[in-house]
Amino acid sequence: MKTTRELYCQYLLSSQINYTCTNLADHVEELDHNSVYRYLKFDKLTPRLVWEKVRPLLVYSPEGCLIFDDVVLEKEHSFAIEGVRKQYSGNRHKVIKGIGVVNCVYCNPDTEQFWVIGFRLFDPDRDGKSKHDHVADMLKSAGHRGIVCQTALIDSW
Repeated sequence: MKTTRELYCQYLLSSQINYTCTNLADHVEELDHNSVYRYLKFDKLTPRLVWEKVRPLLVYSPEGCLIFDDVVLEKEHSFAIEGVRKQYSGNRHKVIKGIGVVNCVYCNPDTEQFWVIGFRLFDPDRDGKSKHDHVADMLKSAGHRGIVCQTALIDSW
C-alpha cells in the first residue's frame, strides 16, 4: 500500500499523541513505515494547500471566531531534524525539544464546527518571527480571504 496525502492528513486529524511513521504503519494494514517516510520526504503540506481543501467546507457565522493556538510536537530523541529546538511545552509543563506550530482555527458556534484554516512553523532561528508575528500574518491572510469573524482568541504567550 502507498501513503497518500489523504491518508496522512486523516491520520494527523485522528491521532492525538503519536505522529510517527511507524505508528501510522502499525494502524494501517499492508502499510510499511518506509512508505510513510518516502511520502513525507517528497510531499509538502503547506498552509495554502490546507486552505484550498478547507475553503469549500467552511460554514460562516456572524458569531464566528478565529482561534490561534500553539503546540510543540515533541522530538526529544531527534538530533538532525530541521526546526527542532528547545521550547516550553504547555502539555509537558517544561522545556522540551520539539517543532513549534502556531495554528489558526475557524469556529462556527452556531453549528459547533471547527476548521483548521492555517498554520505556521515557529522557527525564529530561521525566519526571525515570533509567535505573535505568525498570528498577525494569519489574521491578515484571513482578512484577504474574506473570512467573517466577530472575535479572535489567542493564548497568552
